[in-house]
Amino acid sequence: MNTPLDALEKHMQQLQQAMRHAQMQRDHNRLKDLRAELRRAQRSYDALFDADDNTSPNADHPQYSGTRMPAREQVHQVLTLLTVPAAPKLISSVHEALFAGSLPTTRLATLRRDEERSYRSAPHSRPYYLCPALTSEHLSPARALLTISIWPLEDRIVGPLSARVHFLTSAIKFAEATQRLTPDPETMTPAAQQLMRRYALNIPGAQATDPEPHNSTYCDPNLLRQAAQQELAIHTDTDTTDRREAARHARQHLDEAAQLFGSPSRTVRHLRSVN
Repeated sequence: MNTPLDALEKHMQQLQQAMRHAQMQRDHNRLKDLRAELRRAQRSYDALFDADDNTSPNADHPQYSGTRMPAREQVHQVLTLLTVPAAPKLISSVHEALFAGSLPTTRLATLRRDEERSYRSAPHSRPYYLCPALTSEHLSPARALLTISIWPLEDRIVGPLSARVHFLTSAIKFAEATQRLTPDPETMTPAAQQLMRRYALNIPGAQATDPEPHNSTYCDPNLLRQAAQQELAIHTDTDTTDRREAARHARQHLDEAAQLFGSPSRTVRHLRSVN
């Protein structure tokens, strides 16, 4: 499955449905914004096919050497797996646990600024851009959180509950990926075991009450996934509502570049105060 293409197809379908609804409601401003976003998504969709023509068929395989891929592609690989905004430290940890090669956080220090400069100098010249997450309160860049530009806007926004929701979601995705790549727990890499324990320590019910005597540090991916899903169900609805409302404000008040890379908080506070 080509995950970036799948995400874009789903996003385009959602935009088309929203356009029909806006047309029925005779909301012409909303319809105009949605059509513009659909055109951007279509350009990214076409560009991904062009990029695939120039990519090695093994580039997305877990054993593909990280040293052969640019840092931005390695970050894209991890974010696509996690499906939620993530900090450089987590991105580096997941990459080390699941993919060949290392991804030092020092390589990510200037990546976000480089991506914004590239976009502003030649918009849409790349299939995707690595962007900061946006805060739901001010729609300004969130500190040290990266996302992918082709994600729906609401998925690139963080609200009051998002940190916990994203932590639980990334735990689930990591546990699932670990099970796919290493079905035999005995072959799990030390880096994967360490990250699994880190997740389990911060999720109630994710640790076995009576671990195997020969390996007291082992964490069961199934138990981690189930515990994370159970808590996630408590927070998801409220977090989704907060992020969707913030996305609505962003589409109304921010231009395309600001929807990707954020807007000065003072400007957005003023716009919200006059609504």
